[in-house]
Amino acid sequence: MTAVLSSPPPVKRVPRGANQVKKLQLDRVSPEARKNAAAVLEVLAGLRTPTQAAQVLGLALPGYYNLELRALNGLMSSCEPPRKGRQKDAHRELDEARAQCKKLAAEVQRYQALARATQRTIGLTAPPPTPGKTESGRKRRKPVVRALQAIALIKGPPEAAPLAAAG
Repeated sequence: MTAVLSSPPPVKRVPRGANQVKKLQLDRVSPEARKNAAAVLEVLAGLRTPTQAAQVLGLALPGYYNLELRALNGLMSSCEPPRKGRQKDAHRELDEARAQCKKLAAEVQRYQALARATQRTIGLTAPPPTPGKTESGRKRRKPVVRALQAIALIKGPPEAAPLAAAG
């Protein structure tokens, strides 16, 4: 018995790009944008007139032409070749700036500690704080009179509170 080997039937080849329409990211687009895009494509394909598309979309004719112009500008900008190399990202730059700020703050603290240690070693006293400024160098706020009155009222003598409540 001789077995007859048969080859599998030829596979029908699908041209490249035929499945690209299926890869559209429709989940990222609103239904209104889909409707607008379909209307613009129908006009460009010759299936509708601009006037018909404007009526379907509920736009005036100049409004449709404005939409078509924006769609074509978006198409052309999307057809630009991608730039080579890493692209700048605002979030990444912000993270890098924050990391650098944290590193510099730690470095400032280190230098301040070294300065204090050096002053103690050679017997110098730290300079007195500048009047009117905090340790960080910011100007002190003048206390608000109402706040001082409220503090005095809160801190008032403990015996005065029951008397005031009784009277």
